[in-house]
Amino acid sequence: MKPNRTFSKKLLATAISTATTLTATAALAQNTTLEEVIVTASARQQSMQDIPYNISAMAGEEIEALQITDQAELLRAMSGVSVVDRGYRNSGTVNSIIIRGLNVDNGLNGDIALNAVPTVSTYVDNTPLFANFVLRDIQRVEVLRGPQGTLYGSGSLGGTVRYITNKPTTDGFEGQVSAGYSETSGSDGNNADLYGMINIPMGDSFAVRGSIGRIDNDGIIDYVNAYQLNEFGEPLVATADGCVSPREAADDAVLNNGSCYRNKKDADDVTIDYARVAAAWDITDNLSILASYHHQEDEIGARRAVTEGNNNQPVDSDLYFEYDDHESGQVLLEPSERDVDLFSLDVEWDLGFATLTSNSSWYDHEGEGDSDNGGLWVSGGEEIPENSRDWITAFGYSGWPRPAQRAERGYKDEAFVQELRLVSNESIANFDWLVGAFYLDQDQTVYQNSWNPGMNEFSVTCAETGDPVCDNFWPKVYPELSERDFEYRRDVTFEELAVYGELTYNFTDALRLTGGLRWFDNETVNDTIMGFPLGINATSDPVPQSRDEDDDILVKLNLSWDISDASMVYGTYSEGYRRGGANAIPSLDNGDNFGEPNAEAIRSYDSDSVSNYELGFKGQTERMAYTVSVFYVDWEDPQLNTTSSWWGFYMAENGDKASTSGIELELNGYLTDALGYHLGYTYVKAELEEDFFSTQTGELIAPDGSTLPGTPENVFSGSMDYTWQLSSAMDMVGRVNAYYQSESENFIDADSPQAQTHDDFWLFGASLGLITENWDVTLYGKNLGDEEGVTGAFPSGYWSFDTGTFENWYGNGNRQMITQPRTIGLAASYRF
Repeated sequence: MKPNRTFSKKLLATAISTATTLTATAALAQNTTLEEVIVTASARQQSMQDIPYNISAMAGEEIEALQITDQAELLRAMSGVSVVDRGYRNSGTVNSIIIRGLNVDNGLNGDIALNAVPTVSTYVDNTPLFANFVLRDIQRVEVLRGPQGTLYGSGSLGGTVRYITNKPTTDGFEGQVSAGYSETSGSDGNNADLYGMINIPMGDSFAVRGSIGRIDNDGIIDYVNAYQLNEFGEPLVATADGCVSPREAADDAVLNNGSCYRNKKDADDVTIDYARVAAAWDITDNLSILASYHHQEDEIGARRAVTEGNNNQPVDSDLYFEYDDHESGQVLLEPSERDVDLFSLDVEWDLGFATLTSNSSWYDHEGEGDSDNGGLWVSGGEEIPENSRDWITAFGYSGWPRPAQRAERGYKDEAFVQELRLVSNESIANFDWLVGAFYLDQDQTVYQNSWNPGMNEFSVTCAETGDPVCDNFWPKVYPELSERDFEYRRDVTFEELAVYGELTYNFTDALRLTGGLRWFDNETVNDTIMGFPLGINATSDPVPQSRDEDDDILVKLNLSWDISDASMVYGTYSEGYRRGGANAIPSLDNGDNFGEPNAEAIRSYDSDSVSNYELGFKGQTERMAYTVSVFYVDWEDPQLNTTSSWWGFYMAENGDKASTSGIELELNGYLTDALGYHLGYTYVKAELEEDFFSTQTGELIAPDGSTLPGTPENVFSGSMDYTWQLSSAMDMVGRVNAYYQSESENFIDADSPQAQTHDDFWLFGASLGLITENWDVTLYGKNLGDEEGVTGAFPSGYWSFDTGTFENWYGNGNRQMITQPRTIGLAASYRF
């Protein structure tokens, strides 16, 4: 007989509160039977094994047991997801999640918010938002592979990741206090993690839950040749008497002397403060309200990236050295900070025949970071002369002995989101259904200011002394300089209305067909200014406003058949969509300042779309659960985030065609009463199906057959856990885990200066914990092999040079973003 999987609300609440991932081993008791994992991916509370498409879930208990607080580490533990890991510095700027290989962007991205939206959508509870909150007080995380536009308001191409938080409960007063200490290879300091949670019931129908925490990690990257700066961020002048501010140094020193340097050790320190409060009120048995507020602040000292090669001094010079492990060649530190606030109000009303939910959200997400752009100004060399550039000389800055180029980039993203969903509670005439409406009103500002700290002091001294060293220094025509040589600001408003739904017909208890539709209508308006306001009174110019509108209908079909009570085969065809947008680009033909040739062709970019074909088989025995799926994704008009050919306006443009195909395997279970395991493997072949040409110039960007970047062909993840029952009140749990990914590419064109092949790597971890009903203590290690694990880079061919030095710039601009090095720690929690 087929098991009854219709649950009452009380049973569902119990199941959700106690469910763990399939690999979890229950503490304090041996459990040899796999627990049923309840998820809400289909807008209903269902067993994960009943959902007829490929989904993975990890419960909060398992996330906590594995000492995971970071998104990149979490997604590596879930099969078939790739992440470009840039560390905490860019954690909120760019969504770098890749599912099923759908990505054409390069590994350099991350410092500035992009024009094209991500291929993978993320939800925080019911809000479509990429905020990369610290993973605390989490009920579970769900990964849905493939387009989900007929289930959720926010459409996507590759899939959806849902972060679902714990809700207030009236079951009883409870709380938790946790503390962690760890040390990371390459750091002279340590890491601290403090967290607290409390749940307070106020009667039988109202409860409040709050949590607060701080992550305080010391850095691992040494900026070994960073400028010493004064309070204004200007490089100090090296003199016979020591290091002096250019505002206090003698004229001849300001005009001729070089900089002072220092070794800033462990520069990439991390401080994150976060808090959440939620209140739940069951107004009646059928009507409930949940209000919640999230807040997080990040302050990051520098980039977690290493430099390859040497400091570009003559090999026979006493100043020459090669960069060692965990060292950066930047001459300026690269800090960042961000703040995110999210308020949401969820109303659920059981109407009997269906349940109506209303999700209203408001969020404000803003951040800013500095980058050392010196390597971009002096990039190139004899091996790649077509890319050689000495912008310091080309822009008339020659003679400046302490060159510094600081790029200040930031974003502000505000939105109101309203989603309504009506979901049937039971089958009527063998039909189940859901319908929804989605509205998004978003305002986004993205900006960049590029500064040349210290240039004004040099220019003023030039003007006062008339020294011939300044003859080739063009800014001397301005007695004073703003030091800001580039300004860019993009204001984008986006508004979307969508209606979606699914209808399922149950031919029998074992055979069902689902059809889904999504209609949408959206509009993007882009206002941009750009200029080079180096002169003290110079201003930037507005760019003609660009506007883009789009509407369409998407389709989904799914057929599933229960082969037995515990196994299912399914097939899915689904269409995914990513909105197009406007690029505000001035025209050279119209005589606009900073005009671009063929600007009309790049004033907007089209939406891109996928046709996703998937065939899967999943099932469960008493001790094992498995999922096998094969997929093929046909990607039309893929969007590439890039820059315009002349002045470097940030923009997006379309290619013609790409495709991805592969197989996804996932296996969970128990080998013995005490030994559990999880295995996952994904193979992805992702490549261009047609040549990718520049819309503006017509030049070839990447040829047919190029491998899509950011996606390794083979990914493996695995873990095992063993439980020793030490007494009736205490268990010891040991865990080991491993992650492997094969080579991946940094850019879509292997012949581009931006290209680099990232080596394959393994990450190993282990932990040993003592667990009782109220407390637990865990000793753990992450990345025990101390692998660098590069997934994104600023390659040396694009961000450095290979011959000599330019204008006394003695840094090295290439950067390889690495995984967190080996970390050993101890964590303790007390629950009451």
